[in-house]
Amino acid sequence: MQWLNFDKLDSYKKLAALKAPELPVALAGEAGAERVAKYQVPMSSGMVYSFAAKQVDDDILAALQGLADEAELTKKYEALYNGEMINTGEKRLVLHQLCRGQLGEPVLADGTDKRLFYVEQQRRAGEFAAKVHAGEITNEKGEKFTTAVQIGIGGSDLGPRALYHALENWARANGCFKMEARFISNVDPDDASAVLATVDLAHSLFIVVSKSGTTLETLTNEAFVKNALIAAGLDPSKHMLAVTSETSPLAGNPDYLDSFYMDDYIGGRYSATSAVGGVILSLAFGADVFAQILEGAAAEDKLARNTDICQNPAMLDALIGVYERNFLGAFATAVLPYSQALIRFPAHLQQLDMESNGKSVNRFAEPVSYRTGPIIFGEPGTNGQHSFYQLLHQGTDIIPLQFVGYKKSQMANDVVIEGSTSQQKLSANVAAQIMAFALGKSSDNPNKFFAGNRPSSIIVGEQLTPASLGALLAHFENKVMFQGFIWNLNSFDQEGVQLGKLLAKKVLAKDTDGALTAFSDLLGIF
Repeated sequence: MQWLNFDKLDSYKKLAALKAPELPVALAGEAGAERVAKYQVPMSSGMVYSFAAKQVDDDILAALQGLADEAELTKKYEALYNGEMINTGEKRLVLHQLCRGQLGEPVLADGTDKRLFYVEQQRRAGEFAAKVHAGEITNEKGEKFTTAVQIGIGGSDLGPRALYHALENWARANGCFKMEARFISNVDPDDASAVLATVDLAHSLFIVVSKSGTTLETLTNEAFVKNALIAAGLDPSKHMLAVTSETSPLAGNPDYLDSFYMDDYIGGRYSATSAVGGVILSLAFGADVFAQILEGAAAEDKLARNTDICQNPAMLDALIGVYERNFLGAFATAVLPYSQALIRFPAHLQQLDMESNGKSVNRFAEPVSYRTGPIIFGEPGTNGQHSFYQLLHQGTDIIPLQFVGYKKSQMANDVVIEGSTSQQKLSANVAAQIMAFALGKSSDNPNKFFAGNRPSSIIVGEQLTPASLGALLAHFENKVMFQGFIWNLNSFDQEGVQLGKLLAKKVLAKDTDGALTAFSDLLGIF
């Protein structure tokens, strides 16, 4: 197995020589309908990845298959889930898929079977949540807890928050809603203050999530919450949990009701299916719902082992994204879920993708001479249509689009207005947008002219459920992983996050000079 820079592969030259099809031609008439039927790949949980509105044809697909083979993508994935040291920057294994299933050989690290370790933490989190729901774990007065609040930042916040919002309405409609969940992440005191103002402190559990136990923003917010509990006459140790590593100062600490564990082999942005997401989601919806998320993710992880890109939706999505980034000049990708429940999903994918593949050196710390990760942004439709779609339709840059849509809403409440339901109107909008972006519109008035040829894909599901949500999460995690393999990056460290942290500590220690001192003065820090 070789780790080579993308532009050293024969496939790079082959792809550069190919001409992308024009979408207004490819999707026109009956040929367009046939293309839609042909250019789609089944996913798990009854979902489908459709790439008919992407600028690919059979020749490009054949070249992308050649790239997947030459770059040994499935072999590298196999090496990852069998426990090889893939995170070269930090000399660590990469094991987030192991949280949801055993894909290959048992992985032994730190004297432990890691699959058994993750399953044990899931079991403990589920049992703890069940005791809270049953009133066996209560506050000082023997009263039930009604709210769980997660205190974390980055991957300790974005993934779990996105999953909670994605399933909140589904859980209410299906009788699985157990507790309200809230999230505190920003060190801005207004964030914690706003959350604390909306919860009943006496009936709230607070989950402090920090792998190292030293994350400045998280520990600051923890102290903020402890002060509020003490001011209310409450014992913080009766209201707080920790999700951390076994070696951190938070582990087994009497200041917490209990501690649940993760390890160094799961990066924050990949941790939603570990205890980082498992504790809060088990409290909110029950352990069975969290298990369904894991099952959906595991099914998608299995699909990602397929060597045929037309049977491997995550790999195909990754390859098309690389083609757009490196040969069609796309600098960004818009993630556009037509589901209000996925309101925080683009923000999670923003971190997942940009923190993983926002690199300018390869896995051996050597500079690369080609573009790597794109800018990721997005907003649920139809809200986005009335916001930034103007630029997407008529701006000077062509930005590829990734739609997500569902045939059914999560809740039964809907109404027929002017001959169609709200859900039908929502779905009609996404279908119309795909074609509007692809075909454009002719007009003698330049202001009303749409060039079209703006590519998009769509993932379509029956309904957003725990299993389909897990599959959606794993699809994008695996897409990012495969793109990192192609670009020969280490997608599992994040050195770019560290420099600002170090300088902030210097500011707080009053160890500054020059412009850093001037900016500190401008902000009135001291």
